[in-house]
This record gives sequence, C-alpha cells and structure tokens, in this order.
Amino acid sequence: MAMKPIRVLLVDDHHLFRKGLAQILEKAEEFKVIGEASNGNEGVEKAKKLKPDLVLMDIQMPGSDGIEATRRIREALPVTKVVILTAFEQERKLLDAIKNGAHGYVLKNVEPKALFATLRGIFHGEVALSRVMASQIISHLVEESSSNRARSSDEQLSPKELEVLRSLTKGGTNKEIADTLKIAESTVKNHLRSILAKLHLANRVQAAAFALEKGIVPEEDQNS
Repeated sequence: MAMKPIRVLLVDDHHLFRKGLAQILEKAEEFKVIGEASNGNEGVEKAKKLKPDLVLMDIQMPGSDGIEATRRIREALPVTKVVILTAFEQERKLLDAIKNGAHGYVLKNVEPKALFATLRGIFHGEVALSRVMASQIISHLVEESSSNRARSSDEQLSPKELEVLRSLTKGGTNKEIADTLKIAESTVKNHLRSILAKLHLANRVQAAAFALEKGIVPEEDQNS
C-alpha cells in the first residue's frame, strides 16, 4: 500500500519563490502542496481550513509575520508542524519563532535533497537542530524565564527520562527511541511530556537544545 503524501501548506509573500518551492515539492511523490498563502493572516486561515501536516512558513512577511502566524497555528492545530523558512540561521526572529512553537527551520538556499530530508524528519518527529541554534535558544530562554529555569534545576529528571532526552538529541522519532530503549512508544510520549513539564519547555526542539547546551549528552555522543 502506497504511503499517503505529507500534506504541505506554503506561506511566503514572494510569489515566484513560493511557486518555485511548490514545484520542487510536487516533484517528490512523498509531498503534496495543498495550499498557498501570501501572508501570516492568510496562512492561519488556510491552515485552519485545510489542516495540513506541515506548514512551511516564511519568517519575514508584511502584516502578520511568520512568528505570530506560527503561534496562532500551533494554538489552533496542535498536531500540525510548522517549519520556518529563513535566509539566516542567526536571525533573532528565528529564535522567537521556535519559542512560539515552530518545530524547526530550513534555510532558503538549501538543496532540494536536504530540504526533503529535513521535512521528512520533522514530520516523523525528529529534531533538526544545529549546535549554534541550540546554544542561542537556551541563552534566550534563560534570559526570558530565569525564574522558571532556576526552579527546573531543582527538579531531577529520572534515569529513564535522561535516556529519552539523550535519544532525542540524536534525532530519533518516538518509535525509534522506543525501539532503542525497549519500551512502548506511548511510554516515550509520557516521558517527553514529563521532561517538558519539569524543564518548563514548550516542545522537543527546546528539550534537545537544553540537553546539548547543558551537557546532558555525553561527550562521545556529541562528537559522533
């Protein structure tokens, strides 16, 4: 039985870029572009109507930008994953988008093959996060929620939660983590919920960043 394609909504105010991206995605059988929008407000409305699996969201748009649109989509559609389109990895707004629920990002100059791999991984629950971005995320989380961070340091993660967190930083999906640790996939989900609650984090991207920045991942794993 053929797998259902990953349903994608494109949100970008540059018409030519959006149409070119749509053509690239349509050439890959695993993706299906189900809609397009030229600004954040339109993107939110189309997302609510079409309920895509993935939203590819430009970060810089007139009116309601990608950050606000990401927050509204994640609130309305918790299952839908939002992936940010950005020209620069160091852009401060990219951090804001991730803190507002984005599951990852792709650079606009990425090669199609790498784009497909990133989108496929994020759809299946993997974390695509560079160490540069992990460091930036944690630095700003500390600045903006230092009281929460202080409380979280007093809440010890269980040994099994630490194992799940380490596996998460390697980009594993829930199923892959479950297989590696020989536990049920539902148990992995429960551990992830507990980890996020204890560390006062919003999603698995922030959890992976926290683990990388705080040295929870063993040195040999970081260098592998």
